[in-house]
Amino acid sequence: MQVDLSRFSLAGKRALVTGASRGIGQAIAIGLAQAGASVAVSARKEASLAETLAGLSGKGVAIAMDVAAVDACHAGVAAAVKALGGLDILINNAGVEEVRPSLDVDEKLWDRILDTNLKGAFFCAQAAAKAMQAEGRGGAILNMCSLTSEVGVPTAVPYGSSKSGLLGMTRALAAEWAPLGIRVNSLGPGYFRTALTDVFYENQDWAAAMLQKIPLKRFGQLDDLVGAAIFLSSDAAAYVTGIYMPVDGGYLASI
Repeated sequence: MQVDLSRFSLAGKRALVTGASRGIGQAIAIGLAQAGASVAVSARKEASLAETLAGLSGKGVAIAMDVAAVDACHAGVAAAVKALGGLDILINNAGVEEVRPSLDVDEKLWDRILDTNLKGAFFCAQAAAKAMQAEGRGGAILNMCSLTSEVGVPTAVPYGSSKSGLLGMTRALAAEWAPLGIRVNSLGPGYFRTALTDVFYENQDWAAAMLQKIPLKRFGQLDDLVGAAIFLSSDAAAYVTGIYMPVDGGYLASI
């Protein structure tokens, strides 16, 4: 048997990455483009995507989309389909976080986090699946989960609830949409320092203690996520659906 390495290529694939103005979303969008895909990137403000577009080497298009609004999800996915001529890959990366003791969480904070991280991901996935079904080529949807999908983190209850829900959604949609040829998977980034998580790393005692819990003895770098995202988006993962893949330096395996 000869391994067909071309199956790892994304040449000819069309992808939409939400929350792509910085951090994880930006890194994955650039990685998909380098693997051959044409990429639409979205954020709440189109102007914030300038740096990401510069890294896409002419293979990108920017779309303004606030995923917390259902109509915006539908319109944003439709815009990506129109710009790219179809859609093969959706990376549901848009997310928000705010650390707050659970006794102080109010409805406004709860709704802001759940509407973006969970509701928005579902309606983007729904719109993408409809486009994929209409074209009849199938596709791949990748949801950006979290260690909080599996582990309870104090002061991050709304965020953890949204990411646990996202994992459940991944598995349910994978089972439901498999007959359509649409694969649905998730990544679980471990401890990566980004603008979203920077508040944790500002506490040096916390950072030192957490580092000791990671078997590989380092925090994640954005490049560590790109390969996994490319694989799960590619034809090399044609028989992979419904999984949660931790990218965490061995953290979950060691607890």
